[in-house]
Amino acid sequence: MAEPQQGAPEGAEDATMVRIGQAIMLHRGGDREEARNRFTLLWKETEDTGHLFHRCTIAHYMADTQDDPADELEWDLRALSAADALSEERVSWGEHLLAVRALYPSLYLNLAADHAKLGDPHSARRDLDRARGTLDALGDDAYGDGIRAAIERLELRLADDTAH
Repeated sequence: MAEPQQGAPEGAEDATMVRIGQAIMLHRGGDREEARNRFTLLWKETEDTGHLFHRCTIAHYMADTQDDPADELEWDLRALSAADALSEERVSWGEHLLAVRALYPSLYLNLAADHAKLGDPHSARRDLDRARGTLDALGDDAYGDGIRAAIERLELRLADDTAH
């Protein structure tokens, strides 16, 4: 395994973020299969680079392109693992650490949603609690509001499922 990156992505690595953004745009535009193909290629290309921020971002968005909830869970777990590894490295590129820290509520929310889809409400609630515990990383902006609202919706859905 390659050594984790100790500095901010530059040059070719910035091109990787552009390509990640292009794949995200394809997915949001409705071309799920092409987005999945591009994320797969990016995942393979970054496998040996040690750029944990890239790996976290790719896996986070790759999960959304999966058809099978078990595959989605697998990719969300990969994203969480990369985020944890990046956080543990305490690398000096603060803007990326802040970005990853702000991803944790979404990472845990996605895991909770995956567990709910797979019929595991206990794990879903556990990960919702984890998401709530990281909400302080979110700003008072549209992204933060969206994550907080999604957490509330999933909590309501889980409560409804329990009531029925």
